[in-house]
Amino acid sequence: MVPSFLSLSFSSLGLWASGLILVLGFLKLIHLLLRRQTLAKAMDKFPGPPTHWLFGHALEIQETGSLDKVVSWAHQFPYAHPLWFGQFIGFLNIYEPDYAKAVYSRGDPKAPDVYDFFLQWIGRGLLVLEGPKWLQHRKLLTPGFHYDVLKPYVAVFTESTRIMLDKWEEKAREGKSFDIFCDVGHMALNTLMKCTFGRGDTGLGHSTIMTSSTGSPHMAAASCGPARWPMTIQVIRERKAALQDEKVRKKIQNRRHLDFLDILLGARDEDDIKLSDADLRAEVDTFMFEGHDTTTSGISWFLYCMALYPEHQHRCREEVREILGDQDFFQWDDLGKMTYLTMCIKESFRLYPPVPQVYRQLSKPVTFVDGRSLPAGSLISMHIYALHRNSAVWPDPEVFDSLRFSTENASKRHPFAFMPFSAGPRNCIGQQFAMSEMKVVTAMCLLRFEFSLDPSRLPIKMPQLVLRSKNGFHLHLKPLGPGSGK
Repeated sequence: MVPSFLSLSFSSLGLWASGLILVLGFLKLIHLLLRRQTLAKAMDKFPGPPTHWLFGHALEIQETGSLDKVVSWAHQFPYAHPLWFGQFIGFLNIYEPDYAKAVYSRGDPKAPDVYDFFLQWIGRGLLVLEGPKWLQHRKLLTPGFHYDVLKPYVAVFTESTRIMLDKWEEKAREGKSFDIFCDVGHMALNTLMKCTFGRGDTGLGHSTIMTSSTGSPHMAAASCGPARWPMTIQVIRERKAALQDEKVRKKIQNRRHLDFLDILLGARDEDDIKLSDADLRAEVDTFMFEGHDTTTSGISWFLYCMALYPEHQHRCREEVREILGDQDFFQWDDLGKMTYLTMCIKESFRLYPPVPQVYRQLSKPVTFVDGRSLPAGSLISMHIYALHRNSAVWPDPEVFDSLRFSTENASKRHPFAFMPFSAGPRNCIGQQFAMSEMKVVTAMCLLRFEFSLDPSRLPIKMPQLVLRSKNGFHLHLKPLGPGSGK
């Protein structure tokens, strides 16, 4: 039996704990209310669509077709408008090149309200770092994406793609459409594993980090996509230990290509400081995370566009056949010759940007081209999808027109009108890697197959962290037979 004085002590302790929780909750509520007042005051110069008293704009943009809803708002409210996720998180949603330049030509950090969620999966890598540490990591990682490093990866892209295409040959024999998305995802994952660790996919679990159309991230089971790699730190330690052996070190240096981990392990800044194990893991996980789903999305939407516009598909295929000639595989120099294919890839990126929306928090005030301004601390949503369909920038924005990206037309356009890899100092460090992979994979796909739509199962746009399709990408594939470039 508990003595009465102990019962009294426990009761008092419970009351104190309850009181403390109530006080902390009240203080948190006050903080949120003050923050909302500050955000609302900062954006009161920008008219926008009406908000729900509790959910803000979240309900409207969660609905199917939410991307097109934002495009319609962009027509109604030129330059920008407030965008509220609930009552306490408000962004200025921008989709105009001069507005984009005002923010993205600077180095403002990612908005923690969105990106801090991903820390548990990717750690503090380039995606979320800011300030001097971000600059240090950026300098250390940049040599890893030099074209001399990327050149040998063409063979890696080719090998992984052939495995996927052989699988598609078998599926195509059934004469039915099938969803290409997961196969593309596994190919992209296998490629990244080889380029990062020098090994292919060895049976990792497949679950992916996704975000809802409100931009709020959540974890969901999926059949194609990586979570944070539990084996990364183990591989880093094994590789570091192996490099202590001079014979092993020479063998690695003499390989036909260095993988991403080798490059990071050898990286030093001007003060001879190298990345810690935690930093190494964060950067490797970030590279895997950012390079997988985005590439999968880009390739899938491109092949959908080729099926939707057969005249462009035919012209791309003929260009690729002419470049390949009697060769059995592509070489690095061939990628620069893929002029029309590259224009079509960029046009598919315009219509279906792999990352449709990115976020920043202003580290200092900004004044926009029309004189309106925002104070430091304000949150910015760069709506890339709406920017790419802004009719004031892109005539007939819903039309697939590859010639928008001819040298002549591109030179006349605002440098911040096209942002599939973001822009400015915090642009995607791996964009050259991604474009090289896109060219090899899509060229090989077009050589092996003719793609056509399944009219009964057209993709439904679904904006998560990357632009996916709610019902997959169901296409008919017709093998082109011998001499097609296999």
